Amino acid sequence: MSALDQLKQHTTVVADTGDIDAIAEHKPQDATTNPSLLYKAAQMPQYQQLVDDAISYGQAQAHSEEQLLNAIIDKLSVNFGCKILEIIPGRVSTEVDARLSFDEAATVAKAKELIALYDDAGVQSDRILIKIASTWEGIRAAEKLEQSGIHCNLTLLFGFGQAVACADAGVTLISPFVGRIYDWYKADRGVDDIPVDEDPGVESVTRIFEYYKNHGFKTEVMGASFRTKEQVMALCGSDLLTISPNLLAELSSLEADVPKLLDADAARQKDIAKVDMDESTFRWMLNEDAMATEKLAQGIRGFAADLDKLRAFLAQRMETAAV
Repeated sequence: MSALDQLKQHTTVVADTGDIDAIAEHKPQDATTNPSLLYKAAQMPQYQQLVDDAISYGQAQAHSEEQLLNAIIDKLSVNFGCKILEIIPGRVSTEVDARLSFDEAATVAKAKELIALYDDAGVQSDRILIKIASTWEGIRAAEKLEQSGIHCNLTLLFGFGQAVACADAGVTLISPFVGRIYDWYKADRGVDDIPVDEDPGVESVTRIFEYYKNHGFKTEVMGASFRTKEQVMALCGSDLLTISPNLLAELSSLEADVPKLLDADAARQKDIAKVDMDESTFRWMLNEDAMATEKLAQGIRGFAADLDKLRAFLAQRMETAAV
């Protein structure tokens, strides 16, 4: 058995890509996209029909350039999600505009718009996870959405306080970013590498997983943003792991033992104190964690920048078509 096949015995494998061909090749249970992945996929020749359909939809809906581009991006996100759902048995995560990360009401409204687009395409909401940044406002929006039956994936999660708040809010799933945590500590320590058994990203996901299982939270833990196959294998046993196509390929060709290292039953036996979370506690815990503060802000800026690139690409595409 390959390392990937062994991993699948203990963990739900999720493809971290907008490349539908790569998803078909590696046969994950679920898939997740983000603005960076969507921007790359929209430029691939094989997906131009999805882009054209989204542009046609936006042109029929919008009255201003801002409305037009927002409508196209929403429809494009759903078009990719629908195509992905044709080849996976599980769920796809679709992201809310990063510029709404500090606006609870706008996040709720945008999530409902995305779900309505999926509904128009004949896709049931239980196959969709709405992806929202793990700000205080994002978590509050997710709490309201979950109460209305819309399931959420809280992303850009770097600090333990973010994870505690997400569990208290009853969100379906969180995506702690292993690789970006690793990157920050590598730069902070001025080193070229951190051994996997000392990796702060791996340690972070392990801590969150054990806290959730110890206290009986239903929120699923999905490690994300991996840099190496060793990081992936070190989290075997996590509820889910979202993995890029290049690492999926490495794991599928690797012959190595992949033991289950995260164990829910073992976590339930530990003595882990429960954190009482409110807004001031959340903001203080985030403030005290320089890595989480910096990476959350950087991640939101990065996703917003990639959405701007996607807007520019779509605007250029429409200009060229109009000539």
